[in-house]
Amino acid sequence: MSQVSIVAPLYNEQATFPHLVKRLNALMDTSDLDIDVVLVDDGSRDQTAVMMSDLALNDPRYHAVFLSRNYGHQTALTAGLAVARGTEAVMVIDGDLQDPPELVTSFYAKLKEGYDVVYAVRQKRKEGIVKRSAYFLFYRFLASISSIKIPLDSGDFAMMSRRVVNVMNSMPEESRYLRGMRSWIGFKQIGMPYERDERIAGEAKYSFKMLWRLAYNGIFNFSEYPIKFITNLGLWTLGFAVIYLIYNLVRKFAYDDVPQGFTATIFLITLFSGVQLIALGIIGEYVLRIFFQVKGRPLFIIREQIKDSQPVGQGEVLNV
Repeated sequence: MSQVSIVAPLYNEQATFPHLVKRLNALMDTSDLDIDVVLVDDGSRDQTAVMMSDLALNDPRYHAVFLSRNYGHQTALTAGLAVARGTEAVMVIDGDLQDPPELVTSFYAKLKEGYDVVYAVRQKRKEGIVKRSAYFLFYRFLASISSIKIPLDSGDFAMMSRRVVNVMNSMPEESRYLRGMRSWIGFKQIGMPYERDERIAGEAKYSFKMLWRLAYNGIFNFSEYPIKFITNLGLWTLGFAVIYLIYNLVRKFAYDDVPQGFTATIFLITLFSGVQLIALGIIGEYVLRIFFQVKGRPLFIIREQIKDSQPVGQGEVLNV
């Protein structure tokens, strides 16, 4: 058993893989900590899985986990946390090296001061202005509506104590937003600023569609705002309708001037139809999440593992 496990999900990262291994090897060779690495292949279609397999078969410090298909970044991280063996802490990084693994020493020092979660706070991002602006606005919007305190500009890059990881592994929610779950658990947490690096090679795997889905999970899983929004929208619409009715009554009885009914009718039908569709969409989002949750399917299926340089656990299903 190691002191610290580093978990890195990988999806089509053959271009970054040699750089990742080089940095991790240098870290493990020089660090005073006993470190192992959990690499999770999230159904890659390039040579990532082959490279992972060769590495794990020849270096027992690497634990390779191969999922049965592409489940997405958050589920791949969940799989890594489920199999990580670090007795004291688990550190989560991205495989593209935008999260420097060398910070493990600094994070671990904070854990030894009594913190259970040390999360990284991004000071600068190297993405384009559109993506940077979207991240900036979303984090602040989520913070303003969330029922818990989710740190600004903090992603999945963090180190967690073993007891926090155990709690994370006991949470079976299907639509996962790990940074929100991490905040919800509580315990003593602290942020550490860092400058997020550029991707060392390859292309970003998070499309705007995937980022939108992640944002939805954050909003619907950790905020009451969508439901309250429906109520407030309904009240505002009702108020508008009453004001509009009073306006027409005044025009009729005071000035004998009422607008033609067709235009007003079309306007009101469109207004209320739009409100109803928004309400149904928000309610449907909650119903959809309930539907997927109550089916009770496992969050992921492990096709194969290589642990201690030996293949193990083929076809394993973990109900995390």
